[in-house]
Amino acid sequence: MFAEPTPGDGGGAADGRDDGLLSPVAAGTAAEAATGDRAVLQALLDAEAALTRAQARIGAAPAGAGAAVTAAARAGNFDARSLALRAGAGGNPVIPLVGDLARAVAQHAPEHVEFVHRGATSQDIMDTALMLVAARTLGVITADLRRAAVTLGALAAFHRETPMPGRTLTQHAVPTTFGLKAAGWRALVLDAHDRLVRVRRSLPAQLGGAAGTLAAFVEPAATADPGIALLGAFADEVGLAEPEVPWHALRTPVADLGGALAFCAGALGKLAADVLLLGRTETGEVGEGGGGGSSAMPHKRNPVRATLIASAARQVPALAAVLYGCLAAEDERPAGAWHAEWQPLREALRLTGGAAEATAALCPGLVVSPRRMRANLGLTGGLLLTERLAAHLAPLVGRDAAKARLAELSRQVPDPYADLAAAVAADPLLGPALSAPDLRALTDPATATGSAAALTDRALRREPLPDEPRP
Repeated sequence: MFAEPTPGDGGGAADGRDDGLLSPVAAGTAAEAATGDRAVLQALLDAEAALTRAQARIGAAPAGAGAAVTAAARAGNFDARSLALRAGAGGNPVIPLVGDLARAVAQHAPEHVEFVHRGATSQDIMDTALMLVAARTLGVITADLRRAAVTLGALAAFHRETPMPGRTLTQHAVPTTFGLKAAGWRALVLDAHDRLVRVRRSLPAQLGGAAGTLAAFVEPAATADPGIALLGAFADEVGLAEPEVPWHALRTPVADLGGALAFCAGALGKLAADVLLLGRTETGEVGEGGGGGSSAMPHKRNPVRATLIASAARQVPALAAVLYGCLAAEDERPAGAWHAEWQPLREALRLTGGAAEATAALCPGLVVSPRRMRANLGLTGGLLLTERLAAHLAPLVGRDAAKARLAELSRQVPDPYADLAAAVAADPLLGPALSAPDLRALTDPATATGSAAALTDRALRREPLPDEPRP
């Protein structure tokens, strides 16, 4: 039997609250807080206040109106649950919020009530607020990515010459170094960071009025067009980029954001996938420090952080696909397309933010075992060196002959008592072509890592793009 939660006992089921029970990668993270209902509500209020301040800046509202609306626009003064329940009547939460905000302004500055939400549409405020939420969350994510990149850079530098098996199609291929692998992880992290920085810089405010013409802000008898000036002032007040044209039916900003988040989650997922595979019991080359326990097996230390990162990498691309699908929006305001963006965008921000925070925590605790790497290099009896031997033997016995004989010898080497060097030495064609010292050098995996160290050094010279938020 199980106990039924009762109202007020924290069970969550009674009031429908989402406490993140099914999303441990995001639960409790900074990204979750930055995208929560209270954060979204504050962003909606920030957009409303910025609009009134912008109108005051260009002389379209009294000087005190912006201050009055800003003073009232505090999320703690509003009931998010009530707004959510009333949102169904009009299809979005902005409509009930405007009424509540107007009443809040009326309590202290009734003369400025008429300047609440003046000329704007619900979508203007909703789009701008979600861009604000995204900008604030991306700042958290990029900070975690920079932390991870610093740790990976140090790891790559320290292990720039540590040999390990390179693996292709699940099999040992040729030797590489752990330094180059860690440098590759860092490169992906920086790729994700730089994409998010660029997207963050470009996130625009949205203001167009009913059909994107800004007509509600232009007086019929006006000799000058204040619409463009208001658009710039609004973007400046809210701290977002000024759009070239209103984008209420042109969803490039949301699609670009979704794509960058999907890339970031996938890039971190690559790192996590490698850690999960390298940490298998039979491999043991890299593992999570600490790890998590099992409900049934006391001996286990599961790679929990890498597992959660991998879970986010599998979810975010599907969410981005929804955002891309919303590009096909009809008319000047579609029915359902922009509404469909809200939850997938928030969830993509949360999952990516959770993955970035988990990665920043994972990297410093990685336990690297050069001894296991070296031991695993010997598992195939030197077969990782056939490419190298073929290149060296080609001028001596002919390329085709060298490859054919090495292929034949390779089929003999998996015997646990054989190795490639001994087979080559005993071969009547290849053996006489190589001296014993040459054969030893050519079959030493530690000397067969090519330009791995130099590539690592070059990769580590890259720096992340500066992440300077808009003023």
